Amino acid sequence: MHIHILGICGTFMGGIAQLAVAAGHKVTGCDANVYPPMSDQLRGAGIELIEGYDPEQLALAPDVFVVGNAISRGNPLLETILDRGLAYVSGPQWLADHVLQGRWVLGVAGTHGKTTTSSMLAWILEDANLAPGFLIGGVPLNFGVSARLGETPFFVIEADEYDTAFCDKRSKFIHYRPRTAILNNLEFDHADIFADLAAIETQFHHLVRTLPASGLIVSNAAEASLERVLQRGCWSEVQRFNDPAGYRVSGDDASGELILHGPQGEIGRCHWALTGDHNRANACAALLAARHVGVTFANGLEALSRFENVKRRMEVRGVVKGITVYDDFAHHPTAMATTVAGLRRKVGNARILAVFEPRSNTMKLGTMKSQLPASLTDVDLAFCYGANLGWDAAAALAPMGERATVDCELDALVERIQAAARPGDHILVMSNGGFGGIHGKLLAALAG
Repeated sequence: MHIHILGICGTFMGGIAQLAVAAGHKVTGCDANVYPPMSDQLRGAGIELIEGYDPEQLALAPDVFVVGNAISRGNPLLETILDRGLAYVSGPQWLADHVLQGRWVLGVAGTHGKTTTSSMLAWILEDANLAPGFLIGGVPLNFGVSARLGETPFFVIEADEYDTAFCDKRSKFIHYRPRTAILNNLEFDHADIFADLAAIETQFHHLVRTLPASGLIVSNAAEASLERVLQRGCWSEVQRFNDPAGYRVSGDDASGELILHGPQGEIGRCHWALTGDHNRANACAALLAARHVGVTFANGLEALSRFENVKRRMEVRGVVKGITVYDDFAHHPTAMATTVAGLRRKVGNARILAVFEPRSNTMKLGTMKSQLPASLTDVDLAFCYGANLGWDAAAALAPMGERATVDCELDALVERIQAAARPGDHILVMSNGGFGGIHGKLLAALAG
């Protein structure tokens, strides 16, 4: 089969492209900006990439056009496909029909932690010689790639609640039909497509409806929103984590100890490289999901002792003159607060300079702007990139007083951070995009 992918350079659609090639299909694709690192990965896989959406691409005559959810009505190539009545399908639907069909799918859903938990789960299965396939919205450092077809029935997928495509406004995860599902957490996000939290809970309810009776739901007991989802109807076994009387994980950031507890007390422990209560909760969920496919807790803990995290999750980009620069994907206020708290526990009383870009659709709309000061309580200074926002970032950050500043020019932002930084500081950069290459610019400015 020859598929032509519209919007191929996104993490999800690029992953589908690589899975399709591994499955023996011919793949071509296009994007508005054919950009690395995904463009390099795709070309390395022998995939022809085309810049833009010129209707002349119809001359490629693929069997089907696979349309990413970044493609909207008005796109010239999409409009021509529709006018001519040509075959098209969404990315999640193609994945379900041609990769996931007949496999034991382990889906990881939730507002936060999907990428890290999916990576943990895939690694636990890999370490147990189960050789899973996976499609993850980041690059697990244990694997070095974001997608792999796999050699066994097991397939781990990051189950995103964002909508599927221009023609299908259901959440992506509805298509995956997992046998094992992790519900990590659930709060309001994606304000561009969901009216409120109740609307997202409905999509999670639809996901729960797709699990077989022999399936397993691993759910966060601390989330009232998930309890509401399960109360609407559940036909599968449920195992809860973050349960004071049941499964939970404790530990200590300083020593790196991770301790798994169950209803009868301590189950086992290991030492690992990650920090933070959020990562310990992610680990507990991954251990329970892995046990559903036969991996013992003891083997799962042993695997986690060798887990190397995910690229862009508290990744150290460099140390210059005693100043450490980190890169993190956090972009929702809750994720920002969790990331800051984890770094604070790690560095103690050292200064933390938070640098962030409100880039996600939800943040650009200003839906979460009132939560920003609270998410940055534990930082010493905060620097916001305020370009292309429809709201006043300076006003939103006013409760922080002189600790927070806003710049709409990237170079001016870098200069301000460089002037404020001093040896021993930790500069935490948070964005779900490339942030204009600010990490390299900061390191160069600090070195100068």
